[in-house]
Amino acid sequence: MTLVRLDERRRSLAEAMDAQGWPADSEWVRRAILETVPRHQYAPDRLWTWNGRDAYVPVERGSDPDTWAGLVYADPNDSAITQILDDLPSSSLSCVSVVADMLDSLELEPGHRVLEVGTGAGWNAGLLAARAGAGQVTTVEVDPGLAAAAERRLTAAGLDVAVHAGDGQTGWPAGAPYDRLIATYAVDTVPWAWIEQTRPGGIIVFPWGRLGTIAVTVAENSASATGWVHGLGMFMPSRGTDQGREFHQIRSDGGPERETKVDTDLQPLTGPDALFALRVSHPDIRITTERGERGLTVRLHDGISSWATAITDASGTTVVHEGGRRRLLTEVEAGLQHWGAQGSPSPFSFGMTVTPDTQYVWAGTEEAGPYRP
Repeated sequence: MTLVRLDERRRSLAEAMDAQGWPADSEWVRRAILETVPRHQYAPDRLWTWNGRDAYVPVERGSDPDTWAGLVYADPNDSAITQILDDLPSSSLSCVSVVADMLDSLELEPGHRVLEVGTGAGWNAGLLAARAGAGQVTTVEVDPGLAAAAERRLTAAGLDVAVHAGDGQTGWPAGAPYDRLIATYAVDTVPWAWIEQTRPGGIIVFPWGRLGTIAVTVAENSASATGWVHGLGMFMPSRGTDQGREFHQIRSDGGPERETKVDTDLQPLTGPDALFALRVSHPDIRITTERGERGLTVRLHDGISSWATAITDASGTTVVHEGGRRRLLTEVEAGLQHWGAQGSPSPFSFGMTVTPDTQYVWAGTEEAGPYRP
């Protein structure tokens, strides 16, 4: 594919992001993404895409350059899958909209020392280096092969970044303290090593669980870190995380054990506000929704053995089929009632506090304590 065609793809992405909105307080992010650190220079020659049925299939730059470029410069909210392990995506070029938001949340300035955990293809490290400067960025990748490939790309681009193969959960203490730390994979529990290796007043940005990104600031006494939800987005978990069983796997264990009817309005589950609140109050329940000819279908499962399907028809009647030990819809109903009683807070009303011994999510103010029914 010619550079002209790649530039066309990049312009299309720029137009889509211009319409969606770049970070207003971080103009450097737009320049870095579109000009100084081109995304395609960090994309491997083989990408992967879902075939729409049952598998991820490879897309080769050499044999199908148009499709390859379309994956690299796709919609701002689409990632480009760069690695498949055990039939599941294990690394990607994150979607541009989320990358831009996370870099904005990092409040990165020239001269800041930065630790990135989760190097992947190296693109995000390149963006960090374009802002922080030569020799200021350290990045850690658990997969030695990915780390080596990222280092080659960064070197070819003339960017001075220290790339290490290692476990990002432990950070990189040899380069501490850092002014900023950013994670490119999701964690449920924030490693205390990240706080220990960030200076007082330093900022840490990370994807939390399956729905949001959080930015916390390390306290002046380094005894805690506190901050707010800054954005929404889904990231892959750290390598080796047990993601549990899928809905269809649990459902196939047997037929419905119970059938009931409920009056609860499940429409809020189609929006991010209620879903995020339930992510906080019931973190192990996974929720998906779908609208079809039968009406609104809500599917719940716990990744282990319990599941539920609730279908609300045009008349507003909701029929529930469920199986397993837990009554998942009853738990979700309690979570929705608590969310409503708290004033139906949006995701951006939530914050997190991390200490050496615990972490908890709160709504409104830290003094409110852990958010739970």
